[in-house]
Amino acid sequence: MLEVLIDEWFSKEREYNEFIRAMLNGEAKKMEKMLNILSASMFSTFDTGTKPSRKEPERFYHGFVLGLLVDLKESYVVDSNRESGYGRYDIMIKPNENKDIGVIIEFKVFDEYEEKELKDTIKNALQQIEDKKIRADIKRWGYRKNI
Repeated sequence: MLEVLIDEWFSKEREYNEFIRAMLNGEAKKMEKMLNILSASMFSTFDTGTKPSRKEPERFYHGFVLGLLVDLKESYVVDSNRESGYGRYDIMIKPNENKDIGVIIEFKVFDEYEEKELKDTIKNALQQIEDKKIRADIKRWGYRKNI
C-alpha cells in the first residue's frame, strides 16, 4: 500500500528519479538541489520541525528519503536503522551486484549551538560512520570499494 501511495504522490513530478541518479553517481550538489525542489514544493515547517535539538527533522527526512528510494527495490537492498559495526546506520543501500556502488546515509540536524558551520555537521556524521565502523555490514556482503 505504501509503495502504491508513494508512486501516486510522485507520478506527476519525476524529480525523485534525478535524486536517485545523483545519489548513485555521487553528485551531492544535484542531490541537494533535487531535495530542495521537492522540499519547497511539498513540506511545511510543521512537517520538518523547528528546533535543531529535536529528532523530528531527522526522522521526517529519513522517512521521506526512504520513500524516494522505493524505485531501487529491484536492484538494491534498502535497509533502515539496522545495526552495523558498533552502531546503527540510518539508511544503507546494498547493490545486488558487486560492481554497483553501496550507499550509507546518515541524517544529521545542523545545531548552531554545537557547530559553527554545516561542514562541522558533515564532519561529525562522517566521523560517526568511521568511529562506529558502520561500513562493517556492507563489507560483510562483499562490498569493499564504491561505498
